[in-house]
Amino acid sequence: MPTKIKRAVKERRPKRKPCSFCAERAIAVNYRDVGRLKKYVSERGKIVPRRISGNCAKHQRMLTTAVKRARLIAFLPFVSE
Repeated sequence: MPTKIKRAVKERRPKRKPCSFCAERAIAVNYRDVGRLKKYVSERGKIVPRRISGNCAKHQRMLTTAVKRARLIAFLPFVSE
């Protein structure tokens, strides 16, 4: 009686979210746009990673520098209260 061989099942990844900056045809991410930057900062004050935010690599890099600039100028806090 032959035994059944189990095959490795390939996990399906969910579809990636579209980059919100690419969808709006944004050329640059502005550090003065605090309302938009707050969407990409967690409650603890950390920048949300790309796989969660859904941004493309180009806009994630721009977002990171904009958040860091906004923190230095005190538009955004470094840590939450």
